[in-house]
Parts: sequence; C-alpha cells; structure tokens
Amino acid sequence: MTHRVHATATVAASASIGAGSEIWMWCQVRDNAQIGEQCILGKGVYVDTNVRIGKLCKIQNHASIFQGVTLEDGVFVGPHVCFTNDKVPRAINPNGTRKSPGDWTLSPTLVKHGASIGANATLMCGITIGRWAMIGAGAVVTRDVPDHGLVVGNPAVLVGHVCACGKHLDFETERATCGCGVRFQKQTAEVIVEV
Repeated sequence: MTHRVHATATVAASASIGAGSEIWMWCQVRDNAQIGEQCILGKGVYVDTNVRIGKLCKIQNHASIFQGVTLEDGVFVGPHVCFTNDKVPRAINPNGTRKSPGDWTLSPTLVKHGASIGANATLMCGITIGRWAMIGAGAVVTRDVPDHGLVVGNPAVLVGHVCACGKHLDFETERATCGCGVRFQKQTAEVIVEV
C-alpha cells in the first residue's frame, strides 16, 4: 500500500509519509516531517519542519502544525486548528534587525494518543494534551490537559472528562461507568483512571 499525494500538494523530499496516508489539495509538508500510516490531511494543511505525526491521525482543512509539535497515534485535529511554537514571538530583535532561526526558543507540544482538538482551537506551545482528551471548538489552550479531560473556552478550563468513545462521564461519586461499559475512578479533581 502506498500513500497518496494530490498534485497541488507540496511535500519535501526529506519528509516521510506512511503507507495508506492521503495528503489532499494545497497541503504543504516541510523538511524532515514524519507522517505515520493511514493518516488523512485535508485541504490546505500545513505541516512544518520536523513535525511528528503518528499513524491513523485525521487532520482537517487548513490546520497549521508548526515545528515542535508531536501528535501520537489516532489524534483528530479539527479545521483551522493552530499550534504555536514560540512563547514570545517577534519579527525583529530589540535592535531592529530581523530575527534569524537562532533568535527564538522552540517550545515543544505533545498531543497524546486518541486526543481530539475541535475546530478553530489554538494551542499555546509547551503543553501536553493527555490521552483521549477533548478540546472544544474555539478553545484557547494555555496549559496541560489531563488524560480524558474535556476543556472549553478562552482560556480553556477543565469542565469534565470523556471516555475514549467520546461520551461525557458523570461522576456522582468517585467512580463512573460510561455507556460503552468502561469504568473510571477519580484520583484527584483532574486525574481519572480506567479500572
């Protein structure tokens, strides 16, 4: 099985594209980016230099994934999502000279297995999004999100937890059982584990 790249997409020769992946129109995949098997990159997706994308990821139209971002397997990135990578961005140095690649500090971002990021969300750099976490549409995420965490708003706040199947978990006590049968236990206000 080979990958598929639309004729209008630009993929650097040094990029690695996994078998079965599909890169649609007007995408750009930069030098040394790695895209795993069976991923889908929708129209106009930008994947920067050295970005790492696991297998079975779905990245919707016009998402921007900048250098320093790692997406583990099975991550969903909604349309127009933007990842940042510099906490203090400037076009010029204090002396008025144009910034060069050595004039900034890259702050990496990790999105763990199975997480979903809603349309138009912005993720500040230097954070980790937990396994199976869900980011609401339009959220501005400025800090780490725990495994199974559900965050919404600007700035994004934790409003609950979700199962891997996507359903909201209701914790009446320290335990919850999803409609799909998976059971969870709260360890702290933010941390839950499957039991």
